[in-house]
Parts: sequence; structure tokens; C-alpha cells
Amino acid sequence: MNNLFSAEFASNLDNNNPLSSIREKFNYPEGNSSPTLYFSGNSLGLQPKAVQSLLVEQSRLWGKYGAKGYFAHWVNFHKHLIEGFLPIVGAQNGEVMLMNALTVNLHLLLISFYQPTIQRHKIIIEKDAFPSDQYAIASQLELHGYNPKTSIIKLKPKPNEKCLKTEDIINTIETHGKSLATVMLGGVNYYTGQKYDMKEIAKISNKVGAYVGFDLAHAAGNVKLDLHDWNVDFAAWCNYKYLNSGPGAPSGIFIHNKHSEWNGPRLAGWWGNNISNRFSMDSKFDPIKGAEGWSISNSPIFSMTPIKASLDIYNQVGMNNFIKGSQNLTGYLEELIHSILPKVEIITPKIKEDRGCQLSMIIKNGKAVQKYLESNNVVCDWREPDVIRLAPNPLYNTYSEIYKLVSLLNSYDKT
Repeated sequence: MNNLFSAEFASNLDNNNPLSSIREKFNYPEGNSSPTLYFSGNSLGLQPKAVQSLLVEQSRLWGKYGAKGYFAHWVNFHKHLIEGFLPIVGAQNGEVMLMNALTVNLHLLLISFYQPTIQRHKIIIEKDAFPSDQYAIASQLELHGYNPKTSIIKLKPKPNEKCLKTEDIINTIETHGKSLATVMLGGVNYYTGQKYDMKEIAKISNKVGAYVGFDLAHAAGNVKLDLHDWNVDFAAWCNYKYLNSGPGAPSGIFIHNKHSEWNGPRLAGWWGNNISNRFSMDSKFDPIKGAEGWSISNSPIFSMTPIKASLDIYNQVGMNNFIKGSQNLTGYLEELIHSILPKVEIITPKIKEDRGCQLSMIIKNGKAVQKYLESNNVVCDWREPDVIRLAPNPLYNTYSEIYKLVSLLNSYDKT
């Protein structure tokens, strides 16, 4: 195993990596005294080099045409991007829209897909779901007059385990089926990096009569998704992590086409009104069929523009090749840690199909280790109470960088 731990071995892997040239499409941060080792794409992806020229072009169009550019260039701007997301999230035409920010979209979706009754008012979430999701769900319950302490069912791992078992999730859904209104989980848990079995979760949620949705912040552009075929009701994701579209980039939503004729509750705005009569200024809302009917306001053109640069890269690479590259890089990091740093505990699932390109590690004196890595130009992150997260992204990380990272950890371990 130690033969893997050499600069030469890592370099050979890079030379035979079919995705190695994709790295040249990104701007890479500069270190103070040595090259930056950027393993934080699960927080903020790197900037595609094409972003700057694309933004300049939109600025030029604004300057040249003013309001006349609206119908010529911007009224359907989002439509040119939506098509690129279909293979990334496994959607069909009409099921995807780009708008707002992630938690805003979760609220908009829950207005529709959390419809509590006296009998059905419970929501199932993860105990360690990202805090913003917990806030959103609790506030939606309170909006309807329900107590989060009694109406939220929180999934948690068994004692002495770090990850949830699919059978426990299924059993919880079945146990609360008659009182369950909605299931909403992260597709990939932000803390552990565990990918949930969304297909089975959606299947059992449908069976008990509950709506099912996912926060795909750490899943979109990272793992295989087939939202339409899995019969997921709704989902939302941010585009600034694996999808490399810049800080605060507009979010994406998915709404299954079975809801395209939706006549239930939703918050309406003019951007969700049919374009054929949008400018008739009628007071009656005439929603677009499908996910676009949930949009409210104009597309933020300058914020959406970087998404095109990212989608062009994903279109070139393809999700299957991304996932293969992710599994290879993450597997190499895992092998080196187990071999060279046996005291480090990896809490991310070992089975490659149960994770994306993230490893979450518990390390003794973890905060000190994190500061040490930062002082050596490593960009990763610390999550309370005891985890360092590393995300080897196949679009821009290399095997040689992984070797250097583990070398730094090994050096610290010997001090």
C-alpha cells in the first residue's frame, strides 16, 4: 500500500487521468509561499475562466441596448441554462427552474408541498440537517400552527454510528406514515458526506402518501441523480458548490411533471405567469405549467451568467465521467489516509456509491490540524464539533495534490 504514497506514483496517475486537461479551464487561487491545495469545492467551487468574458458580454449588451435588450437577450435567458441541468439532476423538460437562493426556494416549495392536516402534519428530516434547512422547516410548521417539537421527526444514526442506515430511514417513514405530510432530506449530508438512497426514500414516501423532497446542495453536480425516474416531488440546490457558479449564485429547483397542472397553494409572481399574457397586466394569475410556474421575479442576468460557464464544462465532461473521476480521486485519498494515517477516522461511507467527492475526517486536535493545513496553503474546512471536510473535485484537483495533502498531514502527525 505504501507504494501508492509517492510523488512519482501520484504523477503517473495524473498523466493517465482523462480529465486532467479540464483543470486548465479554472482559475486557481495563489498561495502565499507555495501553490494552494484547494479542497473546498463542497463549500465554494473554483471560478471557470470563461466567467469573466461572459460577464463582460452581458455588460456590453446592457450598455448597447438598454431596455431593448430585454426581449432580444434576457426574457428567456434562464431557458438556455435549464437544458444543461436536465442530465445533471435527471429531469425532463418542464421540471427545472433557476431562481432565488436555496433556502428561499425551500420555503417556496414547502408552501406547496407541506400541506398539513390534523391527521397528517409531521415532517421527517435529518437530526444533523444543515441548520438553514432546520430553520426553514420549523418556521413552516409554526406558520401552520404546529409545534416543531412534536411535528418534526428527526432521523439520527444508531449509537456509536456516524451515518444513517437506509433501513432505519425506511422504517421511520413507515412507522409515521399515517401522520406524515412531507419527507425532506439532504441528498448528500453536508457533515458526513453520506449520499442517501433517494430512490428508495422516494418510493416508500410515495407509498405512505407523503410528499418527498431533497435539498441537493451537496448532491447536484456531485452524484448521480434521477429525480424524475425516482418520482421525487420536489428538490432544490445551490449552484456555487460543485456547480462552480460563484458566491450566491441563483438556486435551482425541480418539480416533478406529475405536478405540472398544480392547482394547490403556492406563492405567485409575474415571472411564473404565462409569457403569452404576462404583459397584459391582468390581475388573475395564469401559471406556466411545470417548475417555471413557481418562479416569481425576473432572472438576475449577471448572477446567472457564470452558470453557463460551469454547464459548458459539465456538458463537455458528462456526469458519468465526473462520477468516475470523483470515485478514483476520493478512493486514492481514502487509501492513503488508511495506510499512512491510521489514527484518522473517516466517517464518510466507504462504499463509493454511498458518497460523492467528499471525505469527512475526525482527527485528534482537529482544530489545530486545520490551522496547520491553512498555514500551508491548504483550503478545506472545519465543521463543529470535530470534523475536517476534504473535497477532491475531479474537475480541478489532482492526485499529486492529494499526495501533498497527505504528506502534510503525515508531517503534522509526527510532530
